[in-house]
Amino acid sequence: MSDARTEVLQRVRNALGGERRPRGPGSLAGVGPGGQTRGGVAVPEVPRDYRGAGEPAPSGGDVVELFCERCADYRATVRRVSADDLPAAVAAACAERGVKRLVTPPGGPTGLEGLELVADEPPMSAAELDGFDGVLTGCALAIAETGTIVLDAGARSGRRAITLVPDYHACVVEAGRIVAGVPDAVAALAEAAADGRPVTLVSGPSATSDIELDRVEGVHGPRTLDVFVVS
Repeated sequence: MSDARTEVLQRVRNALGGERRPRGPGSLAGVGPGGQTRGGVAVPEVPRDYRGAGEPAPSGGDVVELFCERCADYRATVRRVSADDLPAAVAAACAERGVKRLVTPPGGPTGLEGLELVADEPPMSAAELDGFDGVLTGCALAIAETGTIVLDAGARSGRRAITLVPDYHACVVEAGRIVAGVPDAVAALAEAAADGRPVTLVSGPSATSDIELDRVEGVHGPRTLDVFVVS
C-alpha cells in the first residue's frame, strides 16, 4: 500500500474514532443499529423506511393523470384516447410526422390506414430496422410517479432492438397497466426478471447532455416518442 493511501485511510480511521469494530447486521462498520457517536463524530442511523409495493405514492391522486403529466414533462407527446379511437389516433400522429412504415412486435396490429406495418418475425437485423420510419409497440407497464414506460421484451414490448434502432416510437399504454411508483413496477416485473428478459425503463425520448450540457436527442434510441394512453 502506498504511503499516501495509508495516510488517507489513517485520517479516516482517526475521524471515526480509532480502530474499526466488527460490523453487525444492518449497521455501518463499527456503528450500532441505533447509531452512535465515535471520536466526537455523530453517526446517524440510516433510514430504512422505504415505500413498498401497494403503498400510496407520495404524490397521491389519479395515477393515469399523474403519468400523463410526468411523461409529457420529458418531452413526450401524450394523447388520451379510447380503445375505439386508438387506430385513428395512431394514424393521425404518424401522418403529422411523415411516418409511413412501422415495425411491430410479432402478433401486433396488422393494418392501420395509411401505414405499412411489418412484424419483427423472423427477427430483423439492425440494418433492416434502420430502414423503418418508426416502431409501434405496447408496454409491460408504466410508472405514474416518474412518467416512465417499461418495456420487458414480452409480447407487447417486442425485442429490445426494435425500440432502440428506429428514430420514432409510438407506444400504446393501457390505463390499467399504470402503477403508482417504482416499487410497484419492480414487484410486477418479477416474472420478466426471473425469465432473464431485458427490462428497459423509458422516460421520454432518448436524449443526452453529456457534451457541454447541450441537449441532443436520438442518441441512444428514438428521438421522438408519442404515447397513447388508452382508457
